[in-house]
Amino acid sequence: MTKTELVGKLAEVSAITKKQANQVLCSVVETINAALLKNERIALPGLGSFTCITRKARTGRNPRTGKEIKIPQKKAVKFSAAAAIGKSLNAPAEKPAKKTPVTASKKK
Repeated sequence: MTKTELVGKLAEVSAITKKQANQVLCSVVETINAALLKNERIALPGLGSFTCITRKARTGRNPRTGKEIKIPQKKAVKFSAAAAIGKSLNAPAEKPAKKTPVTASKKK
């Protein structure tokens, strides 16, 4: 789903304009970004949580040459999905109803 599709769905479900839905979505994203910059944890019940982690400096290899390279320490965002999402993704799928065969109509 793209941002445009998400904005359209938010507008439809919330009975607001697409412009208002876009402003809401942008505000949510900006708020999450600001909180992560402060190393705060953001928990969205039913969705999951965002946390800021620090990856240690390490030695890696250039896959093309095989030469060792130093990878510096950096910050990254970690997302942990809520248990409810994991359960719904791994729930057994319902069996689709049997379709009746469609017979080709004969031209006269």
